[in-house]
Amino acid sequence: MAVETLDLAGSVHQRPPKSCFPIRYLMAVLGSIGLAIIYGFKVNVSIAIVAMVNHTALKGPRNLTSINETVNFNVTSKPQEDGPFLWDGSMQGIILSAYFAGYLVSMFPGGRMSELVSAKWVMNSAVLLNVVASVLSPPAAYGHYWLFVFMRFLQGIGGGVSFPAMHVMISKWAPPNERSVLTSIIYAGTALGTVIATLLSGIIAASMGWEWVFYIEGLLCLIWCTAWWLMIEDSPEQQRRLISQEEKNYILKSLGQIENTEHHNLAVPWGQVIKSIPFLAILVSHFCSNVGWYMMLTQLPTYMKQVLHFDLKSNTTLSSIPYLCMWLFTMAISKILAICETKNWISRTFSRKIGTFCSSVIPTICLIVVAFAGNNREVAVTFMTIGITSMGAMYSGFLGNHIDIAPNFAGTLVAITNFFATIPGIVMPIIIGHITSKDPSIATWRIIFYITSGFLLIEVVVFSIFGSSKEESWNKVKSHDEEISDQTLPLEEKNRH
Repeated sequence: MAVETLDLAGSVHQRPPKSCFPIRYLMAVLGSIGLAIIYGFKVNVSIAIVAMVNHTALKGPRNLTSINETVNFNVTSKPQEDGPFLWDGSMQGIILSAYFAGYLVSMFPGGRMSELVSAKWVMNSAVLLNVVASVLSPPAAYGHYWLFVFMRFLQGIGGGVSFPAMHVMISKWAPPNERSVLTSIIYAGTALGTVIATLLSGIIAASMGWEWVFYIEGLLCLIWCTAWWLMIEDSPEQQRRLISQEEKNYILKSLGQIENTEHHNLAVPWGQVIKSIPFLAILVSHFCSNVGWYMMLTQLPTYMKQVLHFDLKSNTTLSSIPYLCMWLFTMAISKILAICETKNWISRTFSRKIGTFCSSVIPTICLIVVAFAGNNREVAVTFMTIGITSMGAMYSGFLGNHIDIAPNFAGTLVAITNFFATIPGIVMPIIIGHITSKDPSIATWRIIFYITSGFLLIEVVVFSIFGSSKEESWNKVKSHDEEISDQTLPLEEKNRH
């Protein structure tokens, strides 16, 4: 059975019951795989598009001599792989940005539907929509450029609801003292999905053709949809299979929901939300962090091709290594910080600030080094790997902070911050594609790296000063007696006078 313990501050903690594999961790693992699928669909076009575009025709005869340019490692780049489509840098930027446009459209509805209806089914629908759009992408591309853009838009709609849905699942399933670990397990899936999709997309495109990137990855994801549907429910209360009564009681008591669980129809206190300093700190941090995240996520393969001159197979392999390291680092740092919190060495607020510091300052240093590395492959790849790896700390930093300050509105809060944080995902591929299509030189990329570093520094300064993990007063739910008291008090005052 669950046991209560006191920490040094006098707060009551529930000790988890012993279990071979608790259902809350099964939820986290399946959630992680679900986000891996979503992120796989987000990045696979960044790889597949290299094989879809006819680079030779776009470059023209005047540039063909530069294809075999020799750079560091004493390796001569292979001739570029050519596809059937004449999509220049600007058109490719629109394709990459279409996903994020769909992402923006669905975020708010996804957040509220997750809170009011079912986070489980919102997440399941998100993956299903991505599967359908993926399978339809090759015929859409051959049909018309804008049909392919529309498929990416649909996948973005599915992707946009995934973070709010998983934040709501975490708020209902994760005991406070396990929140950082469970959050990191789930969101580490974004890095894992990037690794798998990058490797698979490159191998499949090079050996079977780019069309099979969309067919194979789409059909494989149906297995996850079935497992999620059969094994996981919205909350411990609704879970009928695979959960012990001990674990159910432990989770509910840890969250303070044993006596009053009907909190899912709360109205969002918008006025208090937009005036909340800790929430605004999360918002600014999320936006600035995503400038760096999306630059690396969507533009790293292009940088490695244009500046470092890697061929498709080398590009995909080296592009995936940083995200594998990030996946491992995400779980490692979350566990370390959780242990420090449990032992009362640091507060949860300080823990969140450490995570945010690591995910912004280290990438900033790495980007500056890469900017000066030029076409030195060894230095560029090494520091890109370190920079992306360290960004895994953001899941133990500001990205887990929504649930700390307002667990009852976690889906809505992450929808708000993610809405603004997605703007860089739309704007940056278009701007970078436009700039680099005219001058894909090291000097151009250096400017891009400097701007990105500036945003990452703003992130750490703002969150270090204003970030907090203390629960906001507007999140607290009044009991039935308190609500009656609030309604009768004005009447009593009026009768007195």
